[in-house]
Amino acid sequence: MASEKSKILIIGGTGYIGKFLVTASVRLGHPTYALVRDISPSDLLKAKTLQNFKDSGVILLQGDIYDHESLVKAIKTVDIVISAIGYFQVADQTKIIAAVKQAGNVKAFQRFLPSDFGNDVDHAHIEEPAKAAFDIKIKIRRMIEQEGIPYSFVSCNFFAGWSLPNLSQYGTTGMPTDKVLILGDGNTKVVYMDEDDIGTYTIKAVDDPRALNKVLHMRPRGNTLSHNELVSLWENKVGKSFERVYSSEEEVMKKLKKSPNPILAIYHSVYIKGDHTNFEIDPVIGVEATELYPDVKYTTVDEYLNRYL
Repeated sequence: MASEKSKILIIGGTGYIGKFLVTASVRLGHPTYALVRDISPSDLLKAKTLQNFKDSGVILLQGDIYDHESLVKAIKTVDIVISAIGYFQVADQTKIIAAVKQAGNVKAFQRFLPSDFGNDVDHAHIEEPAKAAFDIKIKIRRMIEQEGIPYSFVSCNFFAGWSLPNLSQYGTTGMPTDKVLILGDGNTKVVYMDEDDIGTYTIKAVDDPRALNKVLHMRPRGNTLSHNELVSLWENKVGKSFERVYSSEEEVMKKLKKSPNPILAIYHSVYIKGDHTNFEIDPVIGVEATELYPDVKYTTVDEYLNRYL
């Protein structure tokens, strides 16, 4: 008889990446719970999302990270907690840590995955105004470790849905028509991940002992390419060449100082500093998702771009 699947609570399940995590958890057969402030929200879009959750078998638990009692109660119900809360709430994950500590006194707790999707913050060369948020994520990581809470940290790099619809050009919308804007020399390797695949790899790792107390890195070979390679891929698909306009690091830094923008700071760290791929994964503290789960058929960048043809 197969062992029972672990029960997963997702906090922030109605958010951008949270929806993909909820979907993957259900698809992979886990009893799935979503913490929601309002089970019957007036926001029609959110109400529809919650109805879709319920229709797929998700159990909605009313609660809030700012309501300690409800949070502890929800955590006592499950084995694993995944936080997918937004950019402006990452510091408040200290409240989840406190609730996990209290709930753990009653029920053995398997693992906590903080809202850590994106660059590996421990290897980031990040400028302000994004540095402050990265520093908070580092602080949350160290706190989890110091409290002895079992964890996995997820470094999925770029969301394809955010970076590929405009061919990863900073400050533009839509695909290029004549020119392509490239930061740096365009030769730095970058990782783009389909959000469905981020959900799949994350959920497969939640109770995998190989990913316990480690960083789960997502670096599929088919999705690791330079900006120049990305542009060439698109040019081959559309049968057209584009003028490539390069911005030096000096130009990018001038723009960043003149008009501070967290997205530009992240693009600088990725396309110029190479923060997705400029370090080797240390097997003592990290694992790579496609190596752990070679059976998963992930969506390549080549395949992903076909939807924009």
